[in-house]
Amino acid sequence: MHHRLLALDRLDENRYRREAERYYQVLDDHLEGRTYIVGETYMIADISAWRWLDRASRVLKGVNDPLAQYPNLKRLFETVEARPAVARARAVGKDHPFKQARDEEAQRALFPSNFPPAA
Repeated sequence: MHHRLLALDRLDENRYRREAERYYQVLDDHLEGRTYIVGETYMIADISAWRWLDRASRVLKGVNDPLAQYPNLKRLFETVEARPAVARARAVGKDHPFKQARDEEAQRALFPSNFPPAA
C-alpha cells in the first residue's frame, strides 16, 4: 500500500510539473513581441506572473536555470525583478523574528480546516 501511495504522489507531482510547464510555454509564446503581458504597459498581471516565476526553481526542481527554455518569461522576470519595488517587497518582514517552530499552535494558525472546531 505504501508503494502505491508513493507512486501516486509522484504522479501528482509530475502532473503539477507538466501543468506548470504548459502554463510557462503558453505565457512564453504570448509574450513574443511584447514587453509585458498586456503589451507595453506594466500591470498587475506582470507582478502576479513575476511572483510565480520567482518560484520556478521549486516547480522545475533539479534544473539549474528553470526559465532558460522560456526566453520571453525569463526576460519578463528579469525586467520586473529589476524594479525598485521588488527590492522593497523582498525586504518586507526581514527585520521581524517570525516564529520558526511548527508546533500545534502554528499548525492550527496555518491550517485551521485540518483541526476540529473548538468545543
